Amino acid sequence: MKFRYVYQKVVDLKSNEKTQAEWMLSAAVGHLQAEQRSLNQLFEDKRATFIAIQSEMENKASVIKLQELQRYMDFLEQCISSKTRDVQRAEVNVENKKSFLNGKMLDEKVWLKAKEKEQNKYQHEMLLREQNELDEMATVRFAMRAR
Repeated sequence: MKFRYVYQKVVDLKSNEKTQAEWMLSAAVGHLQAEQRSLNQLFEDKRATFIAIQSEMENKASVIKLQELQRYMDFLEQCISSKTRDVQRAEVNVENKKSFLNGKMLDEKVWLKAKEKEQNKYQHEMLLREQNELDEMATVRFAMRAR
C-alpha cells in the first residue's frame, strides 16, 4: 500500500504560494534595478551637462546658452531627486516582498515537515505490520513442526 498524505493539496497550495512570492520578489527586484539604471543615467546626464557648462565657459559662450544649460542642470536635479525617491520606494517594496516570501517559505516548511512526520509514522506502522506477519508465519511453522 502506498503512502497518501491527507493534506497533500494544502502542501501543494503552500508550494504554489511560495512560488508566486518568489515571482513577485523577482519582479520587484527587476523594477528596482530599472529604477537604479534610470537614476544612474540621470547622474551621467548631469555630469555631461556640467562638463558642457565648463566647456562653454572656457569658450566664452553666450549668457543665453549658459542659462539654458543651467536650467537643464536644475531640471536634472529635480529628476534625480524624484528618481531617488522612486528607488527608495522600490527598495522598500523589495524588502516587503522578501518578508512575504520568508513567511511563505516558513509556511511551506511547516507543512512539509508535518507530511514528513506522517510519512515516517506510516512507514513505521508498515514495518510493524510486516514484522507481525512474519512473526505469525514463524509461529504457524513452529506449531506445525511441533505436531
